[in-house]
Amino acid sequence: MRMNSISRRWASSLVGAVVVVCSATAQQSGNTPVLDVQTAQPHSTQAQPTSSDSQAPVVITLQDALQRARNLDTTYRTALTAVGVAREDHVQARAALLPSVAQNTQYLYTQGTGTAIPRYIANNAVHEYISQGNLHEVISGTQFADYNRTAVAAAVARANAEVAARGLVATVVKTYYAEVVARRKYANAQLAADEARRFFELTQKLEQGGEVAHADVIKAQLTANDTQRALQDSKLAMDRSHIELAVLVFPNFNQNFSTVDDLRLPPPLPPMQEVEQQAKANNPQLYAAMQAVRAAGFEVLASKAAYLPNLTLDYWYGIDATRFATYTPTSEGRIHNLGYSASVTLNIPIWNWGATHSKVKQSELRREQAQVELSAAQRKLIGDLKTLYAEADSARMQLDVLQQSADLAAQSVRLTNLRYQGGEATALEVVDAQNSLITARNNYDDGEARYRLAIANLQTLTGVF
Repeated sequence: MRMNSISRRWASSLVGAVVVVCSATAQQSGNTPVLDVQTAQPHSTQAQPTSSDSQAPVVITLQDALQRARNLDTTYRTALTAVGVAREDHVQARAALLPSVAQNTQYLYTQGTGTAIPRYIANNAVHEYISQGNLHEVISGTQFADYNRTAVAAAVARANAEVAARGLVATVVKTYYAEVVARRKYANAQLAADEARRFFELTQKLEQGGEVAHADVIKAQLTANDTQRALQDSKLAMDRSHIELAVLVFPNFNQNFSTVDDLRLPPPLPPMQEVEQQAKANNPQLYAAMQAVRAAGFEVLASKAAYLPNLTLDYWYGIDATRFATYTPTSEGRIHNLGYSASVTLNIPIWNWGATHSKVKQSELRREQAQVELSAAQRKLIGDLKTLYAEADSARMQLDVLQQSADLAAQSVRLTNLRYQGGEATALEVVDAQNSLITARNNYDDGEARYRLAIANLQTLTGVF
């Protein structure tokens, strides 16, 4: 029988070799894709394109999906925008430490008194023209503290961007391999439907020969109906996972693509000591928490600097005269209008109704909160590291058990079929063996995807992808 050939092949190879269904052929021709009896694999590895797609599907590897998702994911792009904003804040804080230059041009008219003296004694003349360049510099402790704070804030933003990037990796890995496993399960459902149909035909022949009761035919038909329904559900799940991946990696929602099934090549799990060292050195959450404490410290310094005096320096060069000209004629000759002036102002804070004290208190509260968050980040790192490593190790060890279960289930189907044909087994036993086989195959596929996702989650802590 065809099922015996498939079962023997399944027992001698990895369960992960069963996959990759040509959904495009199924949709366009309306027929089930032809499977290779010896390998239990479809001949085509393309994902399902729409009927309007005339081009060959784009082959997307996991690395391709990661790169495409980085250009589209809103969370990651928002984090990158925050990095740019923090960098510009630092540029502005640095500019505040340097002198600024401005050009001021002004014309003042004051009602006259019939003489050269204007009506408003605060003004210099009836007609006054001012055009001066101003070099302005303010020296205060707050500015230096803000400069350091913005530098640390930029480092925090970069760390948060790295957190978003690593979180995106886990999301892409989960979605990518969900699509791969969905195609595998669709292939498994096809095999199960074919075997149920053959068993139904076998029971009909045996009933005609008077070898089995009609109850066996009914049971086989019910099983065949169930496998057809399961096939439709798996097709729906495959299409859904394909769409979810398309939304993640394509800006124009292109469904004409296929993925590469590399679950049969799982990455090795590094030793725990090596993972711990990498996590301590490259964990962005911990680094961001540490920099947040530093930023809060500089914020405290900036608020305390408001207690100190600040020095303002101004230098002006230009004209301030009754004529908008380089020279002003007088009875004794002419006066050169161009000139300079300078001023130094020392501003000493004395009383502001406790506003500065309140700002200092606020900044100290934020610093205490940042220290609490740093301690929590340290504990969370240790806990996540141990939990994720244990999960990855457990998933890796379960792969051998799941593969053994799939091999045993395939043997059970073959032996149960032989026993049924010899009149030693019931139809219920055959159906149970078939269900056990499809369950074992699906469990193995899920186990491989679970191990990949566990590795990806662990790598979010270490930064080694």
